[in-house]
Amino acid sequence: MQFIRDIQKKRGQAGKPVVSVEFFPPKTDAGMVSLFDETLKELDVLDLDFCSVTYGAGGSTTDKTLEMVTRIQNTLKIPAMMHLTCVNAVREQLAEVVDKAVDSGISNILALRGDPPGGTGEFVPTPGGFEYSYQLVDFLKKRGGLCIGTAGFPEGHIHCRDGKHADWDHLVNKIHHGADFIVTQLFFDNHDFFEFRDYVYEKLGRPVPIEVGVLPVVSGKQLKRFTELCGARIPAAMLSDLDRIGEDDQAAVQYGIEYASRQLQELMDAKVSGIHFYCLNKSYSTIEVCRNLGLKGQRGQ
Repeated sequence: MQFIRDIQKKRGQAGKPVVSVEFFPPKTDAGMVSLFDETLKELDVLDLDFCSVTYGAGGSTTDKTLEMVTRIQNTLKIPAMMHLTCVNAVREQLAEVVDKAVDSGISNILALRGDPPGGTGEFVPTPGGFEYSYQLVDFLKKRGGLCIGTAGFPEGHIHCRDGKHADWDHLVNKIHHGADFIVTQLFFDNHDFFEFRDYVYEKLGRPVPIEVGVLPVVSGKQLKRFTELCGARIPAAMLSDLDRIGEDDQAAVQYGIEYASRQLQELMDAKVSGIHFYCLNKSYSTIEVCRNLGLKGQRGQ
């Protein structure tokens, strides 16, 4: 299966952004059936460049994550990336997970520090494990044979007390330790992204592929909950629009499609490397945004 860095290079040479989608492991068997028999089949019209699958708190979904990534690659023939975190794991456990992944044909990993179980509170390093994500990047790089992604935060990480520039410096350090590309946290103001990108490129002295993380809104209430957890800012005008829409979820979905389409058009005009949809295991909004913008991946070309 292809390295994502090679896909990015090919798409960049063609002047097109990479198009990818993120999934999370469903909690039930019925949810897994729905994801593969409905969502992924519907998304096939986009010829996605790759998919990614999240990794539950403390490795709680390790087996499901491995199963999903392997199935996506083997059955649907779509390159897939496994998320991997430092939470509640020693080096030996992480090495075992990576060995299983490689044995299953997985060669793309998104290296993350990870959030505390439950998503709140302070991160507590595991004795014998890693405290920072750059250490996980370094660990994976030294193993060899992998394409490594890392996370970037256009508004700064919610837990970085020293501010966004310090957080961006940490990101630059991860690139120096071997990360091949960046996937950003969701954001809604492109000015935040442009400042972030320019800072990182200046510090590195070179560009690096950056996949912009986009979440088409489906519910104002849900969005407020997400942003409270991740620290992303909802612009005042957007918040006003969502308050006006209220509990009308159908109107919220349409608003989300229109907002994401406008946001992405500006980002595409600025030649972003890729677009990574946080689709919440649903297909409709992602497909509609891609149709609005004429976006498709390269698979099958």
